[in-house]
Amino acid sequence: MATCWQGLWAYRFYLIVVFLPIFLLPLPLIVRTKEAYCAYSIILMALLWCTEALPLSVTALFPIILFPLMGIMDASEVCIEYFKDTNILFIGGLMVAIAVEQWNLHKRIALRVLLIVGVRPALLLLGFMLVTAFLSMWISNTATTAMMLPIGHAVLEQLQKDVEEGNDNPAFELQEASPQKEVAKVDNGQAVSGSPEPRTQKTQEHHRFSQGLSLCICYSASIGGIATLTGTTPNLVLQGQVNSLFPQNGNVVNFASWFGFAFPTMIILLLLAWIWLQVLFLGFNFRKNFGFGEGGEEQKQAAVHVIKTQHKLLGPMSFAEKVVTVLFIVLVVLWFTREPGFFPGWGDTLFANENGQSMASDGTVSIFISLIMFIMPSKIPGLTQNPKKPGKLKAPPAILTWKTVNDKMPWNIVILLGGGFALAKGSEESGLSEWLGDKLTPLQHIPPAATAIILCLLVAIFTECTSNVATTTLFLPILASMAQAICLHPLYVMLPCTLAASLAFMLPVATPPNAIVFSFGGLRVSDMARTGFLLNIVGVLAITLSINSWSIPIFNLDTFPSWAHSNISQCLLSPPNSTVAGL
Repeated sequence: MATCWQGLWAYRFYLIVVFLPIFLLPLPLIVRTKEAYCAYSIILMALLWCTEALPLSVTALFPIILFPLMGIMDASEVCIEYFKDTNILFIGGLMVAIAVEQWNLHKRIALRVLLIVGVRPALLLLGFMLVTAFLSMWISNTATTAMMLPIGHAVLEQLQKDVEEGNDNPAFELQEASPQKEVAKVDNGQAVSGSPEPRTQKTQEHHRFSQGLSLCICYSASIGGIATLTGTTPNLVLQGQVNSLFPQNGNVVNFASWFGFAFPTMIILLLLAWIWLQVLFLGFNFRKNFGFGEGGEEQKQAAVHVIKTQHKLLGPMSFAEKVVTVLFIVLVVLWFTREPGFFPGWGDTLFANENGQSMASDGTVSIFISLIMFIMPSKIPGLTQNPKKPGKLKAPPAILTWKTVNDKMPWNIVILLGGGFALAKGSEESGLSEWLGDKLTPLQHIPPAATAIILCLLVAIFTECTSNVATTTLFLPILASMAQAICLHPLYVMLPCTLAASLAFMLPVATPPNAIVFSFGGLRVSDMARTGFLLNIVGVLAITLSINSWSIPIFNLDTFPSWAHSNISQCLLSPPNSTVAGL
């Protein structure tokens, strides 16, 4: 019997893929409507995404098969959804990020900032969090974590050596969070009964500090990604869903508007996370955490020396690094000034359509900068000897090569994005969105602020167990339908839930950064769950603050936009819910 259960468990994914579609078949067979057919597709994909019985990107291809066969959409219309402007922005932004990683510009920035911030315990935590969050705004959270974690552990190893060698380092004398139990030590193979002596106590303190530093890196990687439109994939899912569901929205979600909304939220959440990690892993003696009134300057230099050594190993800035730096700055400036909203941008001034809107998108800018990187040489132009073929000259390689891009580009995410856009379009074409909206009209009696908080908590819980991309892909079309039904600005619920999808702090499997940190050792699941639980609550509160304050003038959240009207007469008879933030 035990062998039978083991066999079923071993083949569980095959069984799910085979029997799940059959189990759900009564829905389209009994209710023969396009809405039911689309609901069958969405439920099937949602369950496959949650169980990960198939790779996420493979499940995202289902609409190409199901929608045409069920009469929901033509195959040509479905396939268009897989390569929209948002996908282009994702590809272009990642190509620039790959160039930054390829030439180690991100590592140079990280080490330089750490040298400026210093190595006092609280400041060291803050330094790693600021650097990780900043880099995560532009390159992938996973790559940022994978780079910062070895740097952090190199610093911690040097500090641990000081403890083992008996060197006192007052800068890193941390506070006890709880009474320490007796610890057994091994000396020359002989077990020695230990007591909470100063050296053992410091070893335990450094272990707690190591845990805090590891968690601060993975948490700040997730937090930093919310600040920019290209920082993390759920942000791009939102932009694509808004453009797909509301084609007349006037490009309301662009790089500049998103940054104005999300960057202050990121700063608040990052500072609150820093305070919480400091209290949990360093103690309440903030004066000691910041190193005020402490000596031991010589010992403090041990950690600084590690950072300086790694910085020196990079050598002087190469020609390629300088070019990437300039192009990166140009990219950000062009993103901000394309269509800022509060003053005429270059996009709606030089390249405007008949409606006065920019014909160039953020994706246009990212691809333009990427193409320049494919053209620019990585060294000062000149001919060099080919070491493999003496006597023959060769030109230096370009800053960005297709081989590098092909190796590092997550093409599975591109397909996953497209699958989400196809689902949203299918919901609209089949009438499922309208049907959901009608069923959700009773929610108009709940205050919008309460609705936003409840939905944020729901998404934050869901994203702990499911991919954040899959979470936003499933929730956003439903939220858009709900907002239309109750005449609430769709972005008032879509924006906070998109940010909440990045609040995956409790489990190692929740995000790749969490998994990387957990794999380094020194952490238990309970450590991450205990720390991340409060951070999830704090994150939801910070998002609630932002959506009810500075985001209102940015997106005009206090009114129901004309581009979101699905039933104009309904919203005219029942005035838009203008209770957002007490308005």
